[in-house]
Amino acid sequence: MSKDAPILGVHVSISGSIDLAVDRAQALGCNTFQIFTRNPQGWKYGKLADESVDLFRSKMKNSGIKLAVSHMPYLPNLASPDDEIFRKSVDALAEEIRRAELLGLAYVILHLGSHMGKGIDYGQKRVADAISKTHKNSAVTVLLENMAGQKNAVGAALHDIRKIIEHTGMEKGIGVCLDTCHAFAAGYDIASEQGLESFFNEFEREIGSKKLMVIHLNDSKGPLGSHLDRHENIGKGLIGKKGFKLFLARKEVRRLPMILETPVKDEKEYIQDMKTVISLY
Repeated sequence: MSKDAPILGVHVSISGSIDLAVDRAQALGCNTFQIFTRNPQGWKYGKLADESVDLFRSKMKNSGIKLAVSHMPYLPNLASPDDEIFRKSVDALAEEIRRAELLGLAYVILHLGSHMGKGIDYGQKRVADAISKTHKNSAVTVLLENMAGQKNAVGAALHDIRKIIEHTGMEKGIGVCLDTCHAFAAGYDIASEQGLESFFNEFEREIGSKKLMVIHLNDSKGPLGSHLDRHENIGKGLIGKKGFKLFLARKEVRRLPMILETPVKDEKEYIQDMKTVISLY
């Protein structure tokens, strides 16, 4: 990619050894990428081998890739009212931050979970408490990912995310990862020029654009306001090529890292989505 190209990458596998993620990202032409540092569907995990960590850091240094980020596993629920699940979720976040530090990653991206019927205010405070318990002046920045607005979900509305940040009391070390599919599904019309203007004005008012640090670039299978978390390939969903062309022209996002999480059977299929994004950028 040229120096004027977007900071664009995909979610890659760590299968075999975590350092192989760097090789996979390079093979796809990425200049950023995202990983799970462990099994995303389970609570158990193995220790990161010192050799693999050293190789990961060495490969990153020599790769020309600008940065890599980690994504929390799916099972933890940082908003859970169940004390045992909450404790395990806090432990999982603390471990993810530790692993990110070992690997030299800048960001850990969090799904904010479900309040399970206890109410949005309860969920906001629960998530904030989890982050406050685990961050402890880490060099890693935790990024709150906006949700699609499923039942009992925490973090679909921008003012909801603002409240979580406020409850942590953290001025540094916390930010936002904006998922385009989730925003659209939550009811933000980011596919139109007027809707985008309204969305980014609200983002600036509620959170501040400096807190926006990573983009999850996904089209949406569900319609506007559907609350369906169903990703689609870029330009093939209901945001569409026109919507992404408008989105990618926004000054708030043009120089941010953008990660594709579009549906693919093989990582090589990401190449077409990357070409589409570059053509619209």
